[in-house]
Amino acid sequence: MKRITSLLLSFWFVIAAGAQLKLPALITDSMVLQRDVKLKIWGWAAKGQTVKVNFNQQKLKTVAGNEGKWFVWLTPVKAGGPYTLEIIAEKKIILKEVLVGDVWICSGQSNMVLPMERVKEKYPDEITKAGYPQIRHYFIPTLTDLQHPLDDLPPGHWKSAVEKDILKFSATAYFFAKTIYEKYHIPIGLINASVGGTPAEAWISEEGLKQFPELIQAIERNKDTAYVNDNNRKAAAFNSANAPKREDDKGLSGNLKWYDTGYVPHGWGKINIPGYWEDQGIKDLNGVVWYRKEIQLQSSMTGIAAKIFMGRIVDADEIYINGKLIGNITYQYPPRRYEIPADVLKAGKNVIVIRVTNNVGKGGFVPDKPYYLQAGEKKIDLKGEWLYKVGQVFEEHAVMPVLSLQNQPASLYNAMIAPLINYAVKGILWYQGEANADRPALYYRLLPTLIADWRHQWKQADVPFIYVQLANFMDVNYSPSESKWAELRDAQLKTLSVPHTAMAVAIDLGEWNDIHPLNKKDVGYRLALGAEKVAYGENIVYSGPIFKKAVVEKNTVVISFDNMGSGLIANDGEDLKQFAIAGADKKFVWANAKIEGDKVIVWCDSIVEPLYLRYAWADNPAGANLYNKEGLPASPFEIDLGK
Repeated sequence: MKRITSLLLSFWFVIAAGAQLKLPALITDSMVLQRDVKLKIWGWAAKGQTVKVNFNQQKLKTVAGNEGKWFVWLTPVKAGGPYTLEIIAEKKIILKEVLVGDVWICSGQSNMVLPMERVKEKYPDEITKAGYPQIRHYFIPTLTDLQHPLDDLPPGHWKSAVEKDILKFSATAYFFAKTIYEKYHIPIGLINASVGGTPAEAWISEEGLKQFPELIQAIERNKDTAYVNDNNRKAAAFNSANAPKREDDKGLSGNLKWYDTGYVPHGWGKINIPGYWEDQGIKDLNGVVWYRKEIQLQSSMTGIAAKIFMGRIVDADEIYINGKLIGNITYQYPPRRYEIPADVLKAGKNVIVIRVTNNVGKGGFVPDKPYYLQAGEKKIDLKGEWLYKVGQVFEEHAVMPVLSLQNQPASLYNAMIAPLINYAVKGILWYQGEANADRPALYYRLLPTLIADWRHQWKQADVPFIYVQLANFMDVNYSPSESKWAELRDAQLKTLSVPHTAMAVAIDLGEWNDIHPLNKKDVGYRLALGAEKVAYGENIVYSGPIFKKAVVEKNTVVISFDNMGSGLIANDGEDLKQFAIAGADKKFVWANAKIEGDKVIVWCDSIVEPLYLRYAWADNPAGANLYNKEGLPASPFEIDLGK
């Protein structure tokens, strides 16, 4: 993703904020303003310049201050539009198609970034039938600043949820907005400030992090531009000098490349797709492995545009068909879906060659993903036996760490959140936690700190904060075990003690083999339920069961819950699963559990004095089946029965 450095931003800002009238990037055509609150309209002009603002029969006037800054306050406006906003100084700026409704900040990491384009095969009708011009989305590119909070963003655009633009919407935010819009029929504005792989502390201001000495020390260190630049320059040079060379790949070094149509394979072994090569007889290989398969096509599948779906690949790939590069991706997370030009496929034999590069861990093709070639209505299944040959083995070498700017404390707040705080909002949607899962103990403090910090910065002390709990992910463990993902979910659960918050439980919406599950529709819907309760004051069942209290009766634990809705159920009709219990040694074993009225009764005959109890305490708590009758899952929890 393209990054814009703070230096360039500062230069751009200085030029733009000179003598001429300038508005913040957010205040532009097609924006959505927050209804029913005082609205700050601000910008820059020449010192002492008179600035007039006209909007919906309001006519206001102010004078730019010593630094060229100016602002006015519009009185509250009901939902509606479109309106025109005029700002007049030495020139006139006219903004069109302005709506007034509810504005939501959408932030976090890659699961909030994940666009509708990534889920278009799962939800094709949402794309082809998109027709919500009053749902609008403003996407902020990745920006960092290690020095100080910025005043503005680079120029951007508000886009409507219609077919030509919806593909770039955050999928989670879109499904949230659609649910809210269809209930209240008011314009919805989504400001998407999210960056993949980023920790919570990067989104908190320096002021907000003052209770975290180590993070404050990092902020002070990072303000030394020479230190940061020198460190990253040395690291880049060292890593480049020691990186594997593409020309050392045997598949690329001969007279005929292994993807050429004239190449005849010799000494290739057999391997299955999907699957990792370490699980198929190739031991601990980091390097390049080539895959090859011949397929037969009918003439009806040629001469037309086609697609190839190769699931997910760890880590990087290049896919060739009949000697032509069809596409490549350099890291493991995106789905491999490549367009095949109409002149590539031919009747009869076609050869698919895939160059896969893996740098750490298991390399190859992720199971339980789609693997096929499609032309028109016809599909060729690509799962099964392929040929393979190792092209390059990477030697182990030291790596000098690069200081990731987007992961530094306050860096994303400074560049992507600080420019937003004058813009009135209805609430905040937060979808993050994966990047902090290796340090869950800290998250008990970080998430409440982030909420308090943003409320302070926006000067909205009770702004609703609705967030997603970590989804199920990774291998299923069929024995009770420790889990950092479960610990982080517990930190998220405990954050419900912060007023005006709600949490969307997602332990049934994930995918064991994908940190970016595609079911964003249910995530958005559950976020919307939380918003309807917290932000819109609806008396609804907005959450699954949340642990309330436990009473020990001999060797039995009686558990009460909040948010039971119409009652507790096992959603699959079977016995309750994923309850574990332990005595003083804290060695957990699976427990029996049953629903009695509005309580859950838990026991294990081998545990005479239960002291600890857990529910769905695992990376991927498969089979967790405690729900309310409204179909919402219970949150995982852990309790110390001795307290």
